[in-house]
Amino acid sequence: MVNKLEILDGKKVADASDKKMAKRVADLKNQNVTPGLAVILVGDNSASSIYVRNKKRRAEKLGINFQLIHFDDSITENELLEKIEQLNNDETVDGFIVQLPLPDHIDEEKVIQAIDSKKDVDGFAPKNVGNLWTGEPHTLPATASGIMMMLDFYNVDIDGKNVVIIGRSNIVGKPVAAMMLAKNATVTITHSHTKNLADVAKNADILVVAIGQAKFINKSFVKDDAVVIDVGMDHDENGKLCGDVDFDDVKDIVSLISPVPGGVGPMTITALMDQVIELAEGRANG
Repeated sequence: MVNKLEILDGKKVADASDKKMAKRVADLKNQNVTPGLAVILVGDNSASSIYVRNKKRRAEKLGINFQLIHFDDSITENELLEKIEQLNNDETVDGFIVQLPLPDHIDEEKVIQAIDSKKDVDGFAPKNVGNLWTGEPHTLPATASGIMMMLDFYNVDIDGKNVVIIGRSNIVGKPVAAMMLAKNATVTITHSHTKNLADVAKNADILVVAIGQAKFINKSFVKDDAVVIDVGMDHDENGKLCGDVDFDDVKDIVSLISPVPGGVGPMTITALMDQVIELAEGRANG
């Protein structure tokens, strides 16, 4: 028996979270602490510029001090590393990110490792990745954290459930797996080499899809009443924004699904802001 479809509305969750976060920022300012977020942007990648603009808009809405540091793509690796070291030591900056991708002449791994793990609000520093997998997280990758916030908002029970994740990226697949394990789920991570992918996916009570292939997942991958989280941001044959899941094909058999747009997208920035505020609260409490 398939339940009535419910949409996991990321914008609704984000709006509710904004009210709580704005109050937390106001409380911090009463203690003479203003949360600070810095973003380093190298070059003029159009997608990166949009992401940064959305982060700036959200931070300012909440009362977070936002600092954009924009370099030309000719900046040297050493100059970038020097700026990172400055931010590591800037007490007014609670967290910062280096917007990826970077130009080819800059080693992304070296840049990520240079960020102080205490200020790594992307959650990509090796220490923070290790902390997540050992059950003692400090900061979390924002998209994965946003997914968990959305499931919590809709009271989705994770304990004991079969979770199948399609995609093994460091940004989504792996951190979501760690967070689901922490909630006592039984987790399967699948990828391009997985045999009989549709059969594996059909075991999922909760299916998380992050592969970057438009409408790849149809109802042959999804069991009745499953919860489906679509992390994809693709374009269909008509150029229309869509996800990795064929929404129209699966909507009649799932119980909950995140749409694209309006699902996971708004939650990524929500989770990022939440972490910046949390770090500022730690600063306020000494």
